[in-house]
Amino acid sequence: MKLYPIETGNFKLDGGAMFGVVPKTLWNRTNPADSNNLIDLAARSLLIEDGNKLILIDTGMGDKQSDKFFSYYNMWGNFSTDKSLAKYGFHKDDITDVFMTHLHFDHCGGCIQWNKDHTGYEPVFKNAKFWTNKEHWIWATEPNNREKASFLKENLLPMEDSGQLNFIDSPKAGSDFLENTALNFDVLFVDGHTDKQMIPHINYKGKKLVFMADLLPTVGHIPLPYVMGYDTRPLLTLQEKEKFLKIAAQNDYYLFLEHDAHNQICTVQETEKGIRLKNSHTFEEIFD
Repeated sequence: MKLYPIETGNFKLDGGAMFGVVPKTLWNRTNPADSNNLIDLAARSLLIEDGNKLILIDTGMGDKQSDKFFSYYNMWGNFSTDKSLAKYGFHKDDITDVFMTHLHFDHCGGCIQWNKDHTGYEPVFKNAKFWTNKEHWIWATEPNNREKASFLKENLLPMEDSGQLNFIDSPKAGSDFLENTALNFDVLFVDGHTDKQMIPHINYKGKKLVFMADLLPTVGHIPLPYVMGYDTRPLLTLQEKEKFLKIAAQNDYYLFLEHDAHNQICTVQETEKGIRLKNSHTFEEIFD
C-alpha cells in the first residue's frame, strides 16, 4: 500500500461560521482571518494505492459550478485534482474507487463534471465505483432545510444515473465502527456534523492514519467547544470529538486534515486543559 496527499484546491470561509460560538479573539490565534473575516481552508483528498485498487477519499468542490457560486468561496492557490494526481504519475481514469466521507459539495463536487457539449453531467472518474452509505444517501437526497444548500442535486443524481454508485455496509447495531471494509480500511460513523459521516482509519507503515473530514477540520478545532456552526448536532459533535480524540491521544494516531490549508497532519495529547495539539507534520515528514 502507498498513500498520497491530493490537493484539490483552496478556498475561504467565514471564520465565525467555522468556529460557531467561540469568540474570534480565541480562534483567530490559530486560524487568522483576513479583513473580510475569512480564513484559509483546503480541500485535501487522500489517494490510496493498494494492489489493483486506486482509491480516492473525497474529491473537493470540482469546477462545474458557476462563477457566482465560486465567488462565495474565494478560491485561491494553484492546486487541482488533475495536477495533484499527475504529480504521482496518475490520471483520473486510473481511479478505481471514490470513497466519500459525506456528500456536502466541498467533499463530493469533484466527482461530477459537465459533459463535452455542456448539456448534462457525467462522472469525472469514469472507471470508478462511488462509495457512500445508504442512510447518508437518503439524508442527502431528501435534505433538511439547514443542509439543502450543501447537498446539490447536480453532484448526487448523476452518480446514481451513471450506475457507479455503491453503498458501504453499516456498522452492527450498537456500534459506530465498521471494520475491514471492501476498501481495506476501517470506518468510524459519526452524526454530529451530518448524518452518517464516515471517518476512514488506515493502517500504514506501522502507524494509524485517520482521515478527519469534518469531525476535525483544522488544528484550531482540537479544543472540544470549537465546533463549526455548520454542524447539525453540535452537542453530539462534542461527544464524538471527545471520545475520538482521547483514543487518538492514547494510541498516537496521525490525523490527516482535509480542511487545514497550513497543516496536513497532526497528533494530539492529553493535557491539564484537555486534549491539545501535540505536533503538526507534513505528510512527507511522517511517511517518506
